Amino acid sequence: MDTLHPLPASRHPRIEDYALVGDMQTAALVCRDGSVDWLCLPRFDSPAAFAGLLGREEHGNWRIGPAHAAGTQAPYANRRAYRGDSLIVESEWDTETGTVRVTDFMPPRNDQSPQLIRIVEGVRGNVDVESSLRPRFGYGRYLPWIDEREGRFVAIDGPDALWLDSAAKVAEKDGVLSSRFTVAAGVKVTFVLSWHSSHNLLRAPEVVDPGTALTTTTHFWDEWVAQCTYTGPYRDAVVRALITLKAMTFAPTGAIVASVTTSLPEAIGGIRNWDYRYTWLRDAAITLSALLRTGYQKEADAWRQWLQRAVSGDPEKLQIMYSILGERDMPEYELSWLPGYEGSSPVRVGNQAAEQLQLDVPGEVIETLYLAHRHGLARCERTATLHLGLLTYLKQRWQMPDDGIWEVRGARRHFVHSKVMTWVAVDRTVQLVRAGVIAADLAELVDLRDTIHSEVCERGFDPVRNTFTQSYGSDELDAALLLIPRTGFLPPNDPRVVGTVAAVRRELATKDGLVHRYRTNGQGAGIDGLTGDEGTFLLCSYWLVDALALTGRRDEARVLFERLLELRNDLGLLAEEYDGASGRQLGNYPQAFSMIGLAESAVLLDELEHAAAPVIAA
Repeated sequence: MDTLHPLPASRHPRIEDYALVGDMQTAALVCRDGSVDWLCLPRFDSPAAFAGLLGREEHGNWRIGPAHAAGTQAPYANRRAYRGDSLIVESEWDTETGTVRVTDFMPPRNDQSPQLIRIVEGVRGNVDVESSLRPRFGYGRYLPWIDEREGRFVAIDGPDALWLDSAAKVAEKDGVLSSRFTVAAGVKVTFVLSWHSSHNLLRAPEVVDPGTALTTTTHFWDEWVAQCTYTGPYRDAVVRALITLKAMTFAPTGAIVASVTTSLPEAIGGIRNWDYRYTWLRDAAITLSALLRTGYQKEADAWRQWLQRAVSGDPEKLQIMYSILGERDMPEYELSWLPGYEGSSPVRVGNQAAEQLQLDVPGEVIETLYLAHRHGLARCERTATLHLGLLTYLKQRWQMPDDGIWEVRGARRHFVHSKVMTWVAVDRTVQLVRAGVIAADLAELVDLRDTIHSEVCERGFDPVRNTFTQSYGSDELDAALLLIPRTGFLPPNDPRVVGTVAAVRRELATKDGLVHRYRTNGQGAGIDGLTGDEGTFLLCSYWLVDALALTGRRDEARVLFERLLELRNDLGLLAEEYDGASGRQLGNYPQAFSMIGLAESAVLLDELEHAAAPVIAA
């Protein structure tokens, strides 16, 4: 376990102060002071029962840790770490009288209720410990009524019921379930919190044995990690990234959320606060790419089946995102009663971007289907039909302006990245037709591929500056241009690619190499239609690693990659962005995009290290 940074003067935990635990259907964030400040039940996208992350203690939390005087701040753990390659986090506090450990985890869910298990264990001496459980349903809005039934406490509000089981003495006052006890070395006190629908209280959730659940959970993660095929020099970091991505997979359907949180800000006090608890086709496709490259085919097959159900038989009505069940409607609204993380409002639920036109998305999906074929996933007739439907969708729309990869809320443009990914969709289809996997008019596809390529090179390239631009006729740059060599649109040694990498590095990167997505405009509305600024985008910084490596600057790529590793928190987790000025992570957390970037860059660096010639990862 690593020793952590000192206790701050007041309780404003940084985003990176949180650990992730989950059961592949929902997830909890546990702060270094032992407080669970975020937990949605029973699903990732359900209303939070603990929403203190986006407000205050009164909006719901559950703290277990050393007792402290009323009115003082709860102490932060001196050490914490995941137990091996798992999603079981152990936090330790050293006090004047001894040392205590709290182990937090959520057992992988089968048909049972979701459960958060917390095991308190004395390590040395004697330590006074307190538990304060404050359930507040509806994102911290509703106070439940609490009842005791045969030694079990249950908190009920509307459709939700939370059951608490513990051998510790529990008392209820003002909607708070409290315990205070002393643990000596070797003594364990356990708490199990289970969610169950409130309409069937006669069938209360099963009382589980925490020790058995811990063993089962450890075994699950050991078996899953053993499938990883990556053996390169950054294996520990890659495995942690993959575990995090697995934790963000909704097991019943195979869908993958972009993050487990909503509205963690891209700038403290700013308005760029979005709900990421949904499945973006792009994000999920790229996640599956990382998992496929590291040996995980089962997840790819599950996602492929989810995709078929979500898109159904009508690619004409394709959305860029869906719920984890494949639902299409995700209306966006604001939670006015929550002040937001460190006052960053509004807090949003739902996502209006679902209605946008983003022409890169079919390309990302087809790229992943192509990659699945290359990695041996069996051909599926329904997938082939869906693939051709997506291609027809693109044929009809590729010449239209769109909202782009960054979901701008300003005017639509002919984004170069969108056009490049349209080219990718056609190119990968050409390769599958030639391989006999898909039946289509090869000559027509080759002609379309060449037409798109020619248009992008003519209208999306600035010969004076020797760089591709964000959109046709624009002077702006976009970090997504760094993907051009990796897609195979142009070879890495093409002068236009080299010039683009240099331009993005010059105009969008900070002095320490971290990359902004594009230029923002502070108080004025920027090209994305929004005011305010944001941090550097971690995925874009990994794209720069890839671009440097592919264009022959491997030493610089490795230096930047290792710099990015240093930005992870003590548990190996990354949010969406990083603010170099304050030295802190920003945005929703953990962020699939950032963990994907880490894994993909590590794999690429390893491939290039062992390749006789540069490898373009298609």
